[in-house]
Amino acid sequence: MGSLPDPGELTHPPPPPSFDDFQRQTSLMTSCTLLWKELSDHFSSLEQDLIKKSDALKAKVEALNQETQQSLKALDSRESSISKSLSVAYETLEKATKMSISFSGTVRGREEDPEVDDSEGLLMKLKSFCHKMAVKEFWIFVTSRKKELELFRSELPKALADCVDPPRFVLEAISEDFPVASSNNSASNSCDLGWACVLLLESLIPVMVDPVLGKERMLVTPSIKGKAEEIAEAWKKSLEERGGIENVKTPDVHTFLQHLVTFGIVKEEDVDLYRKLVVALAWRKQMPKLAVSLGLGDKMPDMIEELIGRGQQVDAVHFTYEAGLADKFPPVPLLKAFLKDAKKTVTSILEDPNNSGRAAHMAAKKEQSAIRAVLKCIEEYKLEAAFPPEDLKKRLEHLERAKIEKKKPASPAAKRTRASTGGPMPPAKAGRSTNAYVSSFPSPPTYIRSPPSHTQYSPTAVPAYPAVPAVYGHGSRSPPYVYSPEAPPAAIVGSYPVSPVSFPAYGGYSNGMAPAYQQAYY
Repeated sequence: MGSLPDPGELTHPPPPPSFDDFQRQTSLMTSCTLLWKELSDHFSSLEQDLIKKSDALKAKVEALNQETQQSLKALDSRESSISKSLSVAYETLEKATKMSISFSGTVRGREEDPEVDDSEGLLMKLKSFCHKMAVKEFWIFVTSRKKELELFRSELPKALADCVDPPRFVLEAISEDFPVASSNNSASNSCDLGWACVLLLESLIPVMVDPVLGKERMLVTPSIKGKAEEIAEAWKKSLEERGGIENVKTPDVHTFLQHLVTFGIVKEEDVDLYRKLVVALAWRKQMPKLAVSLGLGDKMPDMIEELIGRGQQVDAVHFTYEAGLADKFPPVPLLKAFLKDAKKTVTSILEDPNNSGRAAHMAAKKEQSAIRAVLKCIEEYKLEAAFPPEDLKKRLEHLERAKIEKKKPASPAAKRTRASTGGPMPPAKAGRSTNAYVSSFPSPPTYIRSPPSHTQYSPTAVPAYPAVPAVYGHGSRSPPYVYSPEAPPAAIVGSYPVSPVSFPAYGGYSNGMAPAYQQAYY
């Protein structure tokens, strides 16, 4: 047993903990708490990330399942539509055969060449060509009636639907002019028939649509599609022979692009070529839609910026709305910039001394063209609230009134005003004579008198040409000349011929002005 302490002996209690020990304990507890919280937050964030990734994976799996189901349904529908399409095609063929037989009997009973004064007669005539697959006669008939373009646009799809093979029929028809005009086609050699090719290619699209699946599948045989690809490749190869894109006619380029879209033979490796061709023909009405059909949707912003840089703001507006980029490229500032450039061009024309003869006429014509193009955009895209067209309409009316006033004939008294050089006034009938010539320069005194055998004549009437200082070796005097009433004015004036002003051909808005915008390209 242990010994008991002696009651009389003093005992010492243990020393209390120091303040440093207390601080160490507090610091340790705080560190543990913070560490625990940090670990807890870390694991919570990991858990949330795992949940999000799991949800994303589930959503992707569901989307893939839905796409798989849709693809399977589409394959099933396409597989089932083959038999339906064949039955529809067979019924259409039988119907066309019966109609062809009945039509031929009707034609024998009536006249061989039906009247085509109305839409019904035109449709009957077109169907007769399609039933008989008379390609050359069909082509000659269409190209000889360009004035009935809108009527053809509505009736051609109906007529082509009765063909046994519409794609082949159209390919053989346009082969008279595309990719190269045939040598025996006099019409192709004398004028461009690209409008007819584009018209037939556009009319063929609704005929080639699958009756069950619609535009998802076009009814064209592999052989015809291969033939269309060969024609497209032949056209591309001919570019180098003709000197590049700059030397190809506009209707020819349009036919090529429409040919690609109609037969669905667009190639990704030729996208850059398509882009150059579309930008070169951007002023044509169908180009924005063709650009989208050619797969240039992702290149639209660059194309729009290029058009703006070339001063084709109106064309850029059309491309902007077709691509849905009106928010990125607001149309109103573009149209105002176009009018500003047009005003600068008009001012430069009026200030050009080389165009002094018809400068006012040319300037008014260009300004009218620009205003009409802007008004067309405002009306087409409903921009009246953002760009009120009243001022533009007033300006256009003013220009048209000025043009009409200028065309009004002057009064007889004004025509017979005495010339500023003095001298007797010529007879009133002298101005109406086809051979009469009135000089704008004072005649030497030796020529004032006429021989006794002739009636006196004084060449000092109203100047026919503006007086221009001569630059001769004889000082400031005009050279002497012998008057002859049979000689034309240009021959008599000698070194002062005034050639008529010719309007320059369109060259990509090099003058800052667009050509007159037309409703259709042909």
